[in-house]
Amino acid sequence: MKVLETLVDDKSFKRMIDRLAHEIMEHNSETEKLALVGLRTRGEFVARRIQNVIQEKEQVEIPFGILDVTLYRDDVRQHLRQPEVKMTDLLFDITGKDIILVDDVLFTGRTARSALNALMDFGRPRTIQFAVLIDRGHRELPIRADFVGKTVPTSRGQEVRVHLTEVDDHNGIDLIQL
Repeated sequence: MKVLETLVDDKSFKRMIDRLAHEIMEHNSETEKLALVGLRTRGEFVARRIQNVIQEKEQVEIPFGILDVTLYRDDVRQHLRQPEVKMTDLLFDITGKDIILVDDVLFTGRTARSALNALMDFGRPRTIQFAVLIDRGHRELPIRADFVGKTVPTSRGQEVRVHLTEVDDHNGIDLIQL
């Protein structure tokens, strides 16, 4: 694997999070109905950062949850290995909430579809909106993000790798040649 390009450095990463948070606030004037749900693993950390910005700006507590969609994926049976299921942590009632579903990279749309199915098992939200750091194209399903940090055209032989200090040793986004 070879890094082709650094798409986002640490400084730009923070600006991207701030911009996504502000776009979410502009689109959702009733912040008391807002809740953020991050997709494991990197989506949860991105969602937490967005939550912190919104709470600081709006001076309101925003419910936060983490969703693991492993068993909802339509391709889970295609892998020979046992899927690694992690815990979903959704400790608030999503019914009537404006849910902001957060992931790091939007690619085929299959993870987002799985997340929608999983969320509906927890209640009936008022709305579900989707926020991603990177939209790299190549959709296989009619899924789109409502809030996008950056759109990056890629080929199927490339990968977008998001680095977060909570998981990695730095913040940044790289385009990788596989």
